[in-house]
Amino acid sequence: MSPSLTDVAGLLVGHATDEAGGTGCTVVLAPLAGMPCTAFVRGRATGTRELDACRPESLAGRVDAIVLAGGSAFGLGAADGVARWLAAQGRGFAVGPVTVPIVPAAVIFDLGPCGRADARPDAAMGAEACAAAGRAVAEGSVGAGTGATVGKALGPASAMKGGVGTWSVRAGGVVVGALVVVNAFGDVTDGAGTILAGARNPDGTFVDAAAYLARGGEPFGALARAAHQTTLVVVATDAGIDRLALGGVARAAADGLARRVVPVGTAFDGDVIFACSAGSAGGTALQVEQLARQAVETAVERAVRAARGRDGIPGLAG
Repeated sequence: MSPSLTDVAGLLVGHATDEAGGTGCTVVLAPLAGMPCTAFVRGRATGTRELDACRPESLAGRVDAIVLAGGSAFGLGAADGVARWLAAQGRGFAVGPVTVPIVPAAVIFDLGPCGRADARPDAAMGAEACAAAGRAVAEGSVGAGTGATVGKALGPASAMKGGVGTWSVRAGGVVVGALVVVNAFGDVTDGAGTILAGARNPDGTFVDAAAYLARGGEPFGALARAAHQTTLVVVATDAGIDRLALGGVARAAADGLARRVVPVGTAFDGDVIFACSAGSAGGTALQVEQLARQAVETAVERAVRAARGRDGIPGLAG
């Protein structure tokens, strides 16, 4: 298997895909005891659930799963199925005789141009993703990345396919993994800054969204309020660092996002980064931050390289 988020011991990833509808959800299952998690909101058009449970001062202290889904705000319903699936196994935060799973979630806006605008992940899909969870992680046009697109500076018609990507890096006995769902307004670049997937001119050349906007170009043309984007990130490590330090890891992961998505975190993006610790290995927070940047950068590139075209939107994987 290629390096992935599940190289962090104890983590499992599952997808549920609605190929016809062009949407889906992706679930990251924590180890049985849960894991500390912090969330950093980088974008300005978010759709989320239970992010307060990721605050350093929150009571629960650990999360049991993280849900990434399509469907905009409708897709948050997938977390209901994940919570029920976990509760059936007795997993969650014990409150007297009741066990309440802690399941933060975030969504992308994928209600077109791929698939059907009325197709939304639901509780059944959330449970399906849990049941499918394992160490092998499919990439590209699957799960929450099924209907993802990138490069929408000129509107959806000039976009390219985004998707799910994952990667991990190791150094000094520490493992850091990342999983991303790339549905960005901006272009996606390689390590040298060359655009790989992004907004296209009629002749097929890239617009260069950052340069276009810097010249005063109108976002989406006449469709300025007609499309929304988002890139979601889960980064995890086996290093034993607390939730306060994980806040720095989440921000570092956002730096990695900014190196590969240009522009990033715009008024049209709902970017959210989750940072988790699923182990007790050594290693400093600064080390984990640097490895998180690297893992996120590669995961973003892999997401678009593995994405398949559909509904007239081209993808690098054909």
